[in-house]
Parts: sequence; C-alpha cells; structure tokens
Amino acid sequence: MAAKSRCIILGASHAAAQLAPTLRQQGWTGSISMISNEYALPYHRPPLSKDYLAGTKTAEQILIRPAAVYSKCNVGITMGVTAAAIDRSNKQLLLDDGMALDYDKLVLTTGARVRKIDIPGVDLNGVFYLRDLNDAQQIKMFTGANKRAVIIGGGYIGLETASALRKLGMQVTVLEAMPRILQRVTAPEVAAFYSRIHAEEGVEIVADVQAVSISGAKQVESVQCHDGTEYEADIVIIGVGVIPNTELAEQAGLKIDNGIVVDEYARTSDEDILAAGDCTSHYNPIYQRHLRLESVQNALDQASVAANTICGNLKPYSALPWFWSDQYDLKLQIAGLSQGYTDVVVRGDIDGSRSFAAFYMREGKLLAVDAVNRPQEFMFGKKLIMQGNQLDTAQLADDSLSLKTLLTS
Repeated sequence: MAAKSRCIILGASHAAAQLAPTLRQQGWTGSISMISNEYALPYHRPPLSKDYLAGTKTAEQILIRPAAVYSKCNVGITMGVTAAAIDRSNKQLLLDDGMALDYDKLVLTTGARVRKIDIPGVDLNGVFYLRDLNDAQQIKMFTGANKRAVIIGGGYIGLETASALRKLGMQVTVLEAMPRILQRVTAPEVAAFYSRIHAEEGVEIVADVQAVSISGAKQVESVQCHDGTEYEADIVIIGVGVIPNTELAEQAGLKIDNGIVVDEYARTSDEDILAAGDCTSHYNPIYQRHLRLESVQNALDQASVAANTICGNLKPYSALPWFWSDQYDLKLQIAGLSQGYTDVVVRGDIDGSRSFAAFYMREGKLLAVDAVNRPQEFMFGKKLIMQGNQLDTAQLADDSLSLKTLLTS
C-alpha cells in the first residue's frame, strides 16, 4: 500500500485496540483512523462486571492501551460520533455529523449491544443493562452495603455482577427464566456448582421464573414475576444476552448470517472491508462450522489476522476458542465449545470444593473443558482438543493422574 492509503477502524473495541498497533507493526505506513461512538479509549469490558463494579479498578486502569500508544502509532481517534452509512461505490464512511471519510481499507469492529426486554417499568430510574463503561458508572451510583439488587438473567454476566455486588455488601437476587442458570453454555453439573457457590456467598438464585414487570414511584422498588412472586429492589440489572451490530454492514450489502460473514482472512464479501470481533461470523476449521464468538480471545486473534491481511501477509484464522469468568475466588477458564456433547467427565470434587474440571465429550473425543481454579487442566485440555484423539475417560476423571499422560507426541 502506498503511504497515502487510508485505513478506517470503526468501533473502539478490543479488536480495534489490537488492530491499530498491529497494522504499524506489519508495515502499514498510511493513515489510521479510529471512529467511536463512545467517549473513552478502548477499554477491557470483562472488568465492568467484576473489578470496576466492585471498585477495585478505576476507568484508567481498565484501558487496553494508554493514550501514548495510539499517539506513537500515529492513530487518529474520533470519539462521540456514529457511522450512518457505508458508501461502497465511493469508498466512503458517512458519519451522522455529515462528515464523509474516504478509505482504502475499512475494518468493522462494531461489537454487539445488549438484548433488551420489553416489560412494564423497564425504563424506571435504577434499571440498567451492563455493556459499556457508561452503564457501569451509572450502576455504581446505586450500589452500597445492604442495598437490594435484582439481576434478571443467570448467565455469566449476571453471575459476575452478582459476585461484584456481594463484595459490596449488597443483598442480591438472580432471576433466571430457564430451568437452571447457565443453561445454554454449561452442563447441569457445572450449573449446580455455581448455584451452590452463590448460595454459600449469600446470593438468592431463583430459576424457572419470568420477570413480567418492574414497579416503582420515582425509581425502581420491586420486580414482579409470572408466578406472582415479588422481589424488592433498589436497583435492577438486566443481562439477557447481546445482539451483534451488523445493521451498517447489512445496509451496505455485505453478507450477513448471525454476524458479518468473514473468510479466514477476516475479509467480508467486499475485499476492501474487513471485520473482527463479536460482530463477525467466521468458519472455524476445528469445529467445521460457522461461529460467532463473544470473547476477547476471538477479537484479538481476528484483529491480528485482519491487520496482516491489510498488509498483504495472509495468515488464516484457525484459533481454538477460549473464554473465562471470574466470580469470587473462582477463575473459570473455558477451552473449546461444548455444543453437541453427549457425556461430561468431572475431575475433582465438584460437589464440595471450589476447584474442578469438567470435560465435554462426544464419541470419546474432547470438545471442551470448563476448568475452575485448575490452570493445568485448562492448558492440557486445549492440547487434547486440538489433538482430537480418543481419550480414556477413566484417566480423565482420575485426579491423581497427570493429563500429560494422555497427550501424544
């Protein structure tokens, strides 16, 4: 690319923070512009429901990179503006303030937004979703010892938020519409473990219950459920999933299928427009299907692939998905995807301790592992998944044996 070439990164996400400096490292000498509808530099989002909400980290401490890094890389950052359209024929990004920005390469790192619920009272003061820094800052204004919080949604975000609020001394109730928490993402054994831990920590979890309304005079006072139960609340936090931000790409005629479809080089159906992160759908050769992943790992790896592609250095994306969740003194590390499993092999005392590993199996092969305070099982689990061999489940379950013995050379 010539020095005059222009690359625009839309969205100040994890992917954007990785992409900009990687472009420079790979030799991009043209201009780099980052456009964001937020008013903060790219920051780590996982701490929003953990350290930031609990007050153990400040907004400055959760920045992915300090401002000096972007200055050193000569990255221009425009905050507080929203993209209105992509004009592919003229290779321009149109902003809602009337500006039209020319690009040679455009990278969409637009992430995802919260899924909202439509029930009476959802707009009351004291009702929040938790997705960005502004959400977390507002939530903190309603926290305090002995205050009552109701969390709607028993997924990882809801449980992490419950953990953070308990650390602040709040009374916490989690309402989950499905028969158990974490139903879409874990085995019943793992869900039971987290239900036990949260109960021990003083959190009330109510499953198989649907919130139907939120009541209050000037601000939230209680949540009503379909079975007639009511829960008093000084604050309500809703965490029921996210929706990928694909509208701009769809309006521009790019291929969409549960995300912006990209190839193994992070290219969309327009070779001059790339995408990375939560907003994308990509083919994963390990699981042999298209995936849309909501993970920091995916955002970082895919952004690096996109930067290499832009600089003419084609390196296909084929990483094993992995995730994590921090709750209380528990670090859950997840390797792989468990969908389609037929058996679960548990290593460790899942019923009485705070440390175990659950291996998700199908036809004798390992699909995924959930490791709680078990970094060795997480590390070896990743290697075992990649090898794809038939495994001895008795050895997997035997806590006295090293998993290293299951690895082939």
